Amino acid sequence: MQNSKLFIGNLDFTVVAEDLKALFADAGTVTDAAVITDKMTGRSRGFGFITMSTEEEAKAAIEKFNQFDLKGRKINVNLARPMEPRQ
Repeated sequence: MQNSKLFIGNLDFTVVAEDLKALFADAGTVTDAAVITDKMTGRSRGFGFITMSTEEEAKAAIEKFNQFDLKGRKINVNLARPMEPRQ
């Protein structure tokens, strides 16, 4: 199974999906970008996901952008893990 989905953490609350898409395009083809928002307030929860077109591009994006300074915050970039079932 190909894993090209990345978790992006420590985002500034003003970052939107288009910002992530534009940034990560430097590492390859971005097929999907999302910033997760609070259902009640609509405010960013400070993290998001990027899907790259290949596993190689995903690895390149991790190397290039992990600890990258985006709007004054060092972002964390890792391979996304499946969501844990809630209790």
